[in-house]
Amino acid sequence: MSLLIRPEPFSRDMDRLFDRLFDAPSAQRFVPAMDLTEAEDHYLLKADLPGLTEEDVSIEVDNGVLTVSGERKAEHERQEKGWHRIERSFGTFQRQLTLPDGIDADAVTAEFDRGVLSVRVPKPERIKPRRISIGSANGNGQPQVEGTASEK
Repeated sequence: MSLLIRPEPFSRDMDRLFDRLFDAPSAQRFVPAMDLTEAEDHYLLKADLPGLTEEDVSIEVDNGVLTVSGERKAEHERQEKGWHRIERSFGTFQRQLTLPDGIDADAVTAEFDRGVLSVRVPKPERIKPRRISIGSANGNGQPQVEGTASEK
């Protein structure tokens, strides 16, 4: 019986081993670290995007999905002489989060400060029970009484 699916952690370790042994360039992929926290009235997404600027990042809300995408360009050139070690990853990235129903896309805001992107997503207005006061038909606050009643 053969394996149809490779065990993922093991296969990545083997790929790295062969890349090192045979000096093959490894495929580097830039996947920014992100945190999503919830406050009483909003969600807050923070992404570490070192070396990027506001122009390198795109934020979109479409059909209830928040998409953060961009590109970190390689800063090195391949040289024939000398030995170089490149560990920092680069390339395009895209992260998507499904938002709860009722989010107002126009109310989503973003800030970029020292390589950290913060996206604030206000929560939708919750449907709260509303107390309804009972008023009178005559408008003066006193109940309107029609007819007479007698007590025996």
